[in-house]
Order: sequence, then C-alpha cells, then structure tokens
Amino acid sequence: GVGPTTAPSTLTPQQAVRLHELLHAARFADPKGSHLSPAGEYNLRLGVMKEMRPELIATYQGDVRVFEGHAFIVEAAVSLGGRDVKAGINVHRFANRIPLLFEGGSDVITKTALKRINWGAYKINQSSDKVGVFVSIVSTKIPFKGAGKEYIGDDIEEMVGGVKQAIQSCCVQLKSKIARALAAREQKQRKRNLTKYVPNVCGAIWEVLEAMAADQEGGGPKRRKLQDAQDLLGPIARKEVKQADMEKALAEHIERIDTDLALEYQVAQGLAGAAKESLWLCPQGTASTARYGPDVHASTAVVRLLVGPGDERWGHGAAS
Repeated sequence: GVGPTTAPSTLTPQQAVRLHELLHAARFADPKGSHLSPAGEYNLRLGVMKEMRPELIATYQGDVRVFEGHAFIVEAAVSLGGRDVKAGINVHRFANRIPLLFEGGSDVITKTALKRINWGAYKINQSSDKVGVFVSIVSTKIPFKGAGKEYIGDDIEEMVGGVKQAIQSCCVQLKSKIARALAAREQKQRKRNLTKYVPNVCGAIWEVLEAMAADQEGGGPKRRKLQDAQDLLGPIARKEVKQADMEKALAEHIERIDTDLALEYQVAQGLAGAAKESLWLCPQGTASTARYGPDVHASTAVVRLLVGPGDERWGHGAAS
C-alpha cells in the first residue's frame, strides 16, 4: 500500500519495516565508470618519459572494477632506466591523479610491487635494474587508511587484484622488449668476437696452405683429386692470393651472415608480434577482368601472378 507519493509520516510500523527489508534486498547494477576521469595511457607515458627519460617503458589501463558499489580504475606504468633513478624498485603512487608522498610502506601499491610481483619472470632484476613503478587509482571512493589519508589500505582484495594485474600487464610488455634488446646485444657481441679472431684464424690457415702449396707433389690421392678438381693451391703458389685477401673475404662473409641473421630475426619478431590483417591488392581498374595463376606461398604473403590472354592458363585462372 505504499506509493511514490506516500508521505513517510503516514507509514505504519509494519510498512516501514517491510520497506527497509526491500531496500536491503534490492540489487543495483555496477557502475560503468563513465563518470571517472583517469589520466589515460598516453598522458601517463608522456609524463614518465618527460620526467624520467627511461630506456624502456610500458603502460596499461585496467578495466573498470567495483568496490563497495564505487567504480575504480587502476592505471600503471613500469619503466627501466632513466635519469636520477636509483637501482631497485622505485614506487610512485597516485590517487585521483594526486601524488601520495608519505607512509608508502603500508600502501597497497608499494606492497604489491615489492612482494607480489615475480620480477625475475619478466627478465627484470629488482635489485640491480633501475625500475620505476607508477600506479594511479581513480575512484569516487579511495579507501584511505589513517587520519592523514596518505596511503591506501592493503586489506582490500579488489584493490590488490587491480594493482597486481596492471603491473603484471606492463611487465609482460617489457619482457618482449627486453628479450629483443638482449638478442640484439648478443648478436653484436657474436659479430665482434668473430671479427676479432679473423687475423689469427687466417694466419694459421695461411701457414698451412703455404706449406701445402710448396709441397704439391706430396699428399694422398684424396688431396690430389681435390687439387685437380678445384686448384686451391695453385693461386697461392703463384702469389695470386695473399693473406690479406683471405682476411677480407672472411670479414665480408661474417658481415653477410650477420646481416642475414638479423633480417631473419626481425622478420620473425615482426610476424610474431604484429597484428595480422588480410589485404587484397590488384592492378587498378582490372579487379573484375584480371585472371591469375596458382598461388605462390611465401612466409609473409600469398602471391598470384597475372595471366595474360596468350597464356594456356587464361581459361583456368581464378577471376577476382
């Protein structure tokens, strides 16, 4: 018997009790978070790069979560290197885009970064690497602890889960970047080591070849057969080839192999990490009349060669 226009003073005790029970039993949809104003990944990345100048950086903005009926969003950035950054984990905390400067040891962000993240799994050394952790929590109700409201409680499961996921998502991005950087560094080191020993290797081989060229009549039938087929020792005996020529050829071979390996690695990384999108390319104005031969499959594309009217495949080619 209670309507929208019923005056509260006219409610009976039974009606008031029933209305109280109904309000407690009602379930409202979770807020969507459209009323929140997070900084955004772009601004977060821009601010960290401007102030810290890191070597690597990754950012992440989590989905809207709900705590006690209030929506909140966790944003995070993790950086490596930079100016004026101490070795170890350096935590920077924000609540509604306002920095929290005191009582950081008890904060959910600090405890999560130091105790709940396995940094070694992401190729990051939390003791020696210069790691910057930036986390911002945006909500209409920040669960501060203490009278000064300088840290966020660590006893709220929703907050812990949101902060941990945000930091881990940044670390996953950094892991692939670190792996690529390590591979490139190892490749440069390998090339440097090979180039370093080129003179010594060529010198040792040249001494053996000179001794063999001076004694071409010696050796077994296998050596004589190889010499007749390729004449390896003749140019050395006639002084047409010098040790410097061998060193130059070996250095060029190392450079060529290194370039090929680098290109192969970059192509593999690009194919593995880049988003793939289907494209169809054809000559302009011939989409309805052009005919093609069989598919030619490559690692990055499938090519169909155009077939002309005089080709025997003209009647069998696939029309676009």
